[in-house]
Amino acid sequence: MNRNDISQAIESGKTALGIEFGSTRIKAVLIGEDHTPIAAGSFEWENRYEDGIWTYRLEDVWAGLQESYRELAAAVSETYNVTLQTIGAIGFSGMMHGYIAVDETGNLLAPFRTWRNTITGQAAEQLTGHFQFNIPQRWTIAHLYQAILNKEAHVRDISFLTTLAGYVHWQLTGQKVLGIGEASGVFPIDSTINDYDAHMVGLFDDLLAAEGMPYKLLDILPKVLVAGENAGTLTAEGAKLLDPTGQLQVGIPLCPPEGDAGTGMVATNSVAQRTGNVSAGTSVFAMIVLEKALSKLYPEIDMVTTPTGKPVAMVHSNNCTSDINAWVGLFHEFTEALGVEMDQSRLFEMLYQKALTGEADAGGLLAFNYFSGEHITHLEEGRPLFVRTPESNFTLANFMRTHLFASLGAMRIGLDILFVKEKVEIDQILGHGGFFKTAEVGQKMMAAAMKVPVSVMETAGEGGAWGIALLAAYMLRKTADEPLETYLTNNVFAGEAGTTIAPDPVDVVGFETFMARYKAGLVIERTAVQAMK
Repeated sequence: MNRNDISQAIESGKTALGIEFGSTRIKAVLIGEDHTPIAAGSFEWENRYEDGIWTYRLEDVWAGLQESYRELAAAVSETYNVTLQTIGAIGFSGMMHGYIAVDETGNLLAPFRTWRNTITGQAAEQLTGHFQFNIPQRWTIAHLYQAILNKEAHVRDISFLTTLAGYVHWQLTGQKVLGIGEASGVFPIDSTINDYDAHMVGLFDDLLAAEGMPYKLLDILPKVLVAGENAGTLTAEGAKLLDPTGQLQVGIPLCPPEGDAGTGMVATNSVAQRTGNVSAGTSVFAMIVLEKALSKLYPEIDMVTTPTGKPVAMVHSNNCTSDINAWVGLFHEFTEALGVEMDQSRLFEMLYQKALTGEADAGGLLAFNYFSGEHITHLEEGRPLFVRTPESNFTLANFMRTHLFASLGAMRIGLDILFVKEKVEIDQILGHGGFFKTAEVGQKMMAAAMKVPVSVMETAGEGGAWGIALLAAYMLRKTADEPLETYLTNNVFAGEAGTTIAPDPVDVVGFETFMARYKAGLVIERTAVQAMK
């Protein structure tokens, strides 16, 4: 689209706006008719640790929302000489899970408790056993039940319980709804009916009754919607909250609010069955879209859904690149001590490329990248380790290959549950995150670990704000009964530039050898945790 076409699209409302509340940044992205970004705005923010709770203040929510929109509107005016007054559709996304509870007058009953809090261990364990379904600590229902177990006075007054994205959406539309992907991090979903699991709702209602609560669960939870459904329109009050200047018109339709996991799936075109995406940076997690539900409960696997309700298995590892970054920092100190000037990004690239020349199994070396604990390997704390035997082939290439392999080790143990025990089959993985910045290296390592082709698209860095904008556009423009995956493939990602690397059989065998060493060496990591207090 040329500049005049974009200006006309903005004036006529042939656009879609996505705003995502991330952990460190609120980002707004406006897309045109061809689904590419045409303007953006952002606001940096940080969570606060107050009275033992990780939280964000609601005044920061509104300040950040307004500033990111203001920046975006200013960019529209400056670039296209148009005042932003109408938008085709809007969508909100946010960090999944957490706990926002309000009373019947809409007042917040307790500080917003984010996904980062690990204060719900008792509730998560009891609910997991009660439901025979894995309930992680960060889920909204775990926060609610823990507050009940704690005898917190406010729980009796809850009129509405939601997430950050659901709260913002409610304030702007008056609609108490959630997209199904976001809802799947609130309470377990039955993908056969695209709603909360009725059996588990009944079990939780029994717990509420036993505690003397004056409501049932569905009285306080948001209604579940799937991608493509209309989730209300922007009210006069909502328009003022978003744009205090008064330029933005009322009545703009909104799509269901979604979580960052769902928008990540959309932004990487990973919403169809037998597809998945893996995000690898400080942490690493894989999202695999299943053809059917898993046969039983696995504590290592989180079950969520796509924005259309398909079951998704999530394998999350707390540690990925932090230890590699620390070693590269050490090498950078060495180059400086030699008086050699080398940009750190160039050093990263050189060292990553060196890993490709290492032996397939990394020469008998072993590392654990555990800056923090790993639930998959049942460690509450971590100690970064590098271990070798006198016979190991201690070369730079093998050293780097070892650390890249180790960054995927815990996740691979979780994936083995899916691929070996549950016989889950996937055709391709889409990779995104810092692990893939150096051409080919991260893809080859991930392909060896997962035994499937790994693709990286040029748009993979557009992020969740773009993903929720795409969901808004889908609601606005889809044809009757057009599935989300078809819309994305045909209208957004057709002709998308990217690279795909298939697993090298030699690398696959080498990674298997490394994993046998990794599993056997976990006793060393556990001993280090006990010995190095």
